[in-house]
Amino acid sequence: MSKKTDTQEAIAKLKEYLGNGETVYTVLKHVSSSGMYRHIQPFIIANNEPIYLTWSVAKALGYSYKEKTHAVGIGGCGMDMGFHLVDVLGRTLGIKLNHRWL
Repeated sequence: MSKKTDTQEAIAKLKEYLGNGETVYTVLKHVSSSGMYRHIQPFIIANNEPIYLTWSVAKALGYSYKEKTHAVGIGGCGMDMGFHLVDVLGRTLGIKLNHRWL
């Protein structure tokens, strides 16, 4: 499967779960020793159960999926990287998303 196909399928899957104004929660699972790289796990709550969006978010945004922590690998520092992840996701999907971290 091509990278473009993976991306398109991931975006389609995320659009099934996420609507305008949806709240996406993030959990910081790991920070590198340099502080420049993080593993962040995004999910939503539906029917009082978490729905993990990690693989689809990683593929849709072109980030790496970290199997060890079941999280999205993202570089950067100096700001709330969970917020950044959700903001970029919303822009990619063309919707407004809310962010809450746990």
